[in-house]
Amino acid sequence: MLPAVAQESKFRPTETYLARRRIIARLMSFLLFMAAAASVLVTTGIVYVLVSESWNFFRQVSLLEFLTDTQWTPVFAEPRFGILPLLTATLWAAGIALLIGIPLGTALAIYLSEYAPSKVREIVKPLLELIEAVPTVVFGYFALLFLTPLFRMFIPGLTGFNLLVPGIVLGIMILPYVVSVSEDAMRAVPSSLREGAYALGMTRIQTSVRVIIPAAFSGITAAYVLGMSRAVGETMVLAIAAGQNPNLTGDPREGAATITAYIVQMAMGDLPQGSLAYESIFAVGLALFVLTLFFNLVGFFLRRRFREVY
Repeated sequence: MLPAVAQESKFRPTETYLARRRIIARLMSFLLFMAAAASVLVTTGIVYVLVSESWNFFRQVSLLEFLTDTQWTPVFAEPRFGILPLLTATLWAAGIALLIGIPLGTALAIYLSEYAPSKVREIVKPLLELIEAVPTVVFGYFALLFLTPLFRMFIPGLTGFNLLVPGIVLGIMILPYVVSVSEDAMRAVPSSLREGAYALGMTRIQTSVRVIIPAAFSGITAAYVLGMSRAVGETMVLAIAAGQNPNLTGDPREGAATITAYIVQMAMGDLPQGSLAYESIFAVGLALFVLTLFFNLVGFFLRRRFREVY
């Protein structure tokens, strides 16, 4: 005689249980909505402060003068408010950083994604990400006290405060962002694409350059934009090692004040609130915000165009 099989008891949710689940679901939905809305509210608040304070500045200084004048002397007896010296220095430093960070970061991402054994990847990637934990002040004094005297031995005409060495240090600082995001995007590419490329006779480097990078272009572009925004918005390295003298120069061996360095310099001074020099802080901050927004829009359109092609 076969043993009797006990029937499995089925769980029947009560009305109290269902009501509690609905309350928890609504609460979690509300909390997630507030978390998402917080970033929008903070950004809106920042834009409001920048625009409202800058409006008072541009009522006294024309936008044309602000964008075309070649001198920035806000605290002189006869002040001049031309952002070109600050903007040029910012672009010089960020450009040097990108020339260092993007090729080196992309090469490291390809190595970690396609070549490195898993044990090496587990060691190298956390070590790279530890760079983010180093205070920027340390990088600034490292550039000023160690790298600058070292580079002056080999580069003629390099001054004590310059844009070249801080730009190189910025390139090292953005490496974790470029490598981490790019490597994650490359590893997300389906293995079938790699296998198909190998079946067609491609080498590993050809597969990486012609298949993996185009397939992961969206994530790689995001890494580049993130690194670019980080380089443009960096403050302490440039304030310490690049100098604080607004100087319109095309030579990165010379020192010059960037937008962020000027903001730090003026914010630490004794400017009376409401003065034109004080309001210029918000005007250059708004210019930096627009510049960063422009880079992000360029990255967005590049990703969108890539998705349409592939």
